[in-house]
Amino acid sequence: MRPFTVHTGRATPLDRSDVDTDQIIPAEYLKRVERSGFGPFLFDSWRSDPTFVLNQPAYAGSTILVTGPNFGSGSSREHAVWALEDHGFRAIVAPSFADIFRNNCTKVGLLPVELAPDTVRSLLDLVLADPATEITVDLQTRTVSAPGLHGAFEIDDFTRWRLLEGLDDIGLTLRHEDAIDAFEAARPSRFPSTRR
Repeated sequence: MRPFTVHTGRATPLDRSDVDTDQIIPAEYLKRVERSGFGPFLFDSWRSDPTFVLNQPAYAGSTILVTGPNFGSGSSREHAVWALEDHGFRAIVAPSFADIFRNNCTKVGLLPVELAPDTVRSLLDLVLADPATEITVDLQTRTVSAPGLHGAFEIDDFTRWRLLEGLDDIGLTLRHEDAIDAFEAARPSRFPSTRR
């Protein structure tokens, strides 16, 4: 997983509340088990509307999603996070997130940033007024800034450290590779092994 330290980019304003994971990636696309290739199906049912924000050229290539409260509610499908990441988003800014969705984000390096509702509203208004507006999300200082706007967010120290280091669950386990190898080497041969 890519480390997340500081990211500056343009944003897509998704001015909607209670966006659930089925809206993010419909169930019909969940037949694959690899994490890549879901980006083209992000918000698939909404993309049939030519005025939908992801269809607007002004927001093409944006890397930050700014949206309403309770983002990622519904089922716990990891595919929703995979679709957002595969589309190119590095951070999502919202007043609140569904807990499982927030956790799934941090496991792939997509930063969920929870800001006060009025700060998110100001960000949405800035980006709607000028799609070229750049937003900086700084995980080191736990801040978000844009022209005329500055906000702070909370994130627990362990999750912050994992994201800064670029460590997913496998990466965390591999930090103990020497101890795992030593354990396997000392284990009686009659027991199953993780070695090949």
